Amino acid sequence: MNRKFRIMILAVAFLCVAASRPVWAQQSGTKFVQDTIVVEAEGSFEADPDLAALTFDVTSQDKNMKKAYDIAAQSMQRIVDLAQKSGIKKEDVSTGVLRVTPSYDRDPNKAKSYAVRGFLTIKVRDFSQVGPLVDAAVQEGIVDFRSLSYSLQDEEAAKQKAVGAAMKNALGRATAALAQTGQKVGAIRYASVDVRQLNVPQVSDFISTDSVQPLESFGQHAKRATSGAPPLPSVSPEKITVSATVQCGFQIQ
Repeated sequence: MNRKFRIMILAVAFLCVAASRPVWAQQSGTKFVQDTIVVEAEGSFEADPDLAALTFDVTSQDKNMKKAYDIAAQSMQRIVDLAQKSGIKKEDVSTGVLRVTPSYDRDPNKAKSYAVRGFLTIKVRDFSQVGPLVDAAVQEGIVDFRSLSYSLQDEEAAKQKAVGAAMKNALGRATAALAQTGQKVGAIRYASVDVRQLNVPQVSDFISTDSVQPLESFGQHAKRATSGAPPLPSVSPEKITVSATVQCGFQIQ
């Protein structure tokens, strides 16, 4: 094949590629690609949370490592027993690992004391149990209440409903865009989906819903509880919002 003939083939190939490039036109958030309309839309689903997670902080410190560890382990077991007495299922109580941290003074080879710390999480499906559980734990001095968060037991179902709402909005937007030309929306050719969860309620000390407060504040709360202060206010979690964004390509009929 000579050089001149090769150049002619390349030139023809370039013209074919250029002719096959899609022609894009933007109109109110929609894109037309030859006989396809591409639409991006959002949808959301809002639901009341049906699962609460209580997190407690277990700490102890002593000059004797075994004693410090035993105290922390006993405290953890006491709140496990408290949860079971309240009707919480065994699988809904998660006990983390107790970590031992030595503290040194002048002698780097001899620990001055040992600190033991761990976390314990209880899943609660009956929200009426949240207040009594925290009250009992704090008043008995078992552990420090750390945080309370809410979620959905079936998050996947909520995500599917959000995606369904987004797809409905995408179809409506595509239909409205083609209505002016008398064309109709055909079969879907492709779609991309992005799902995210918004407005996840989290409560600390049963007072602030903005962020988790430091553990020191719960120590103050414990003093109020043991001094005969009024019971904790009822917890009213906010709704959980799941949002989805879809980009769809529909055939134009």
